[in-house]
Parts: sequence; structure tokens; C-alpha cells
Amino acid sequence: MQIYIMLLVLGLVIILLSCELFTNAIEWFGKKLKMGDGVIGSIFSAVGTCLPETLIPIIAIIKSTGEGEAGSSDVGIGAILGAPFMLSTLAFFITGLSVIIFSKKRKSETNIKINKKILSRDISFFLIMYLIAIVMSITDNFRTKTIVSAVLILMYVYYIILTVKSDKTSVDRLEKLYLLKFFDVKVSLTAILFQLVIALTGIIAGSYIFVSNIEGIAEFLNVSPMILALIITPIATELPEKFNSIIWIRKGKDSLALGNISGAMVFQSCIPVAIGIMFTSWKLNHTALVSCLLSLVAASIVLLWIKLKKVLTPTPFILCGIEYIIFILYLLTKN
Repeated sequence: MQIYIMLLVLGLVIILLSCELFTNAIEWFGKKLKMGDGVIGSIFSAVGTCLPETLIPIIAIIKSTGEGEAGSSDVGIGAILGAPFMLSTLAFFITGLSVIIFSKKRKSETNIKINKKILSRDISFFLIMYLIAIVMSITDNFRTKTIVSAVLILMYVYYIILTVKSDKTSVDRLEKLYLLKFFDVKVSLTAILFQLVIALTGIIAGSYIFVSNIEGIAEFLNVSPMILALIITPIATELPEKFNSIIWIRKGKDSLALGNISGAMVFQSCIPVAIGIMFTSWKLNHTALVSCLLSLVAASIVLLWIKLKKVLTPTPFILCGIEYIIFILYLLTKN
């Protein structure tokens, strides 16, 4: 048990340090390409830190296709749906909580300074794409599923184009590239990419160590595999997004923090969902549908808050955290 806990902490430390490296490198990468906060947060960072939770369902789906294992297919579907749920509830909650915790460092500023138009667009994209994903669970028509999968992928391409076109905010307050912190040399694209590779490798390795030892602890404590699959493992795979957002909130870079989450939500509702619809039965059981519904409600709360209040505070994100608690209580009651 002690070795599991020690390795669990090691995994967390590796993820945290790797995320610090990642946020620093991705800001420099955006500057080199003359991109602003929108592209850096919603595309570069979001897609990069989506790797751990995206690989899990893909591997499970490949395994089920190659070996005819229905259980692996179910794991793949669960992982695909679990990522948007965790992002729209727990990740939003932690971001809002971080604003409150770091309010002193932010000079008591609890208003979240972001481009409300861009965040609203991201959440609207997510709501539409995710709703399509839910509706597709009622059909078995292969042609329809193929067309919808293609549409989801094309919509994500369209989202990228819109993000690049509307990205007017420039990157500022850059810290020196950590890899060159003690060297008086010009920051090169090669050095930036090398630091990105190190950071992503650390994120993936740290996530693997964390998940592996969570499973070991669950077996030791005789915890239900369902609880492990739906609660504990998704938390681990979403750690990069959460840590990145906390780091950026602490530094007062709210657009990057929120874009990292909302961009990941759009990606997860398009690319992994398209793969799931195309290569699995895509049949959603009651538990999956509950998580989908709560995801839609949580995202809608943030969107409506922006539209009605015209200013973003931690309050709607705290409400998203309540959605997460509701789901845990539902699972505990159900199992």
C-alpha cells in the first residue's frame, strides 16, 4: 500500500512539473508563430493536454475491434464521455476555486478577464456537438453514423479556422523559456519544441504512473471497478488541463486558463466522439446518459451566466462543481 501511495505522489509531481514546463513552452510557441491567447489556449494547449484521455478510448476501441471484446468497447465509450463530463464540471470548478484562492495574488480580483465572445462560442460549439453525439446513440444506420462522424471532424476544422481568424489578443508577460533559464541565448523554435516534447512526455508518463497506482490502491481497498472507471481514472487523465488552468489563473492569464478547458471540451466532443460513433456500437446506458445530461447542464450554466450577467465570476464554476457531486452521489446510490 505504501509503495502505491509513494508512486501516486510521484505521478502527481511529474504531471505538475511537466504542466509548468508545458504552459511556459506553449506560450513561447504561440509567440514564435505570432498567435494570441485564443489559439494558444483553445487549440495548442487544449489538444496537447488531451493526449492522455484521448489515447485511452482509442486503445480500448482498437483492442475491442481486434479481439472482439465488448467490454473494451464499453471502456472506450465511457472514456470518451468521461472527458467532457470532467472538463465541464470538475475542471471548471477547480478553475473557479483557483480564482478565489489566488485572489490576493490577483489583487483581490475575482472577476475572470476573458474574451466572453470566444468563450461563449467554444461552449456553444460543445453543446451542439455533444447533443449530436447523444442523439446518435439511438441509430444503428452505418451510413448515418459515417456521415455524422465526418461532419464532427469537419466542424472541428471549422472551429480551428474560426479561432485563428478571431484571435486578436497577443501573448504578453512571458517568462524566460525554462530550458534556457540559465543561459544568455536567444530563444529558438528548436529549444521550444524540445521543451514541449519533454513536457508532453512527462504528462503522459505521470498520468500512466498515477492511473496504474490508483488501480492498485482500488484493488487493495476492494473499491468497485465502476467507481474507479467513472470517477478516479478520469480525474487522473484530466489532471494536465486542471494543472495548466491553475498555473495560468495564478499568473492572471485567464484567457489561457479558460481556453485550455473550453478548447479541450470542443476537441473531446468532436474528434474522440467521431471515432466512438464510427468504430463502436455507440449505445449509451443510463449512467452514460446521466453524465451527458449533467455535462450539458454545467456548460449551459456558464453560457447563460455570460449572456445574462455580462461578466464572468467564479460562481457559475462553483455550480458546475455541484453537478460533479450530484453524479458521484448518483453512482454511490446506484452501486
